[in-house]
Amino acid sequence: MKKGINNILKGTFLINEDAPKSWRMILFVSVLAIVMIASSHSADKKVHQIAQLNNEAKELRSAFVDGRTRLMELKKETVVELKMEKKGLAISEIPPTKIKVKSKK
Repeated sequence: MKKGINNILKGTFLINEDAPKSWRMILFVSVLAIVMIASSHSADKKVHQIAQLNNEAKELRSAFVDGRTRLMELKKETVVELKMEKKGLAISEIPPTKIKVKSKK
């Protein structure tokens, strides 16, 4: 057991007759480790992007609600009437009447 550990620490398993087999395994494990690290970084990047998009969606939803509230306020008859008074227009005292046109056939 002690001899096997010493061989691993000294690296003699890399230069003996079974070295190509060991090198292939080391290369395979190294490639797997690189793929795993790249996948982890990609997942972290996507998590940050999702968080950023969620924050942006919340801000846009808030702006939408604010705009809708201002629109509802501006659509009120009293607000329109006040703005028109400032321009010199007033509400008519005479109600509108329908005009019917009869065609001659």
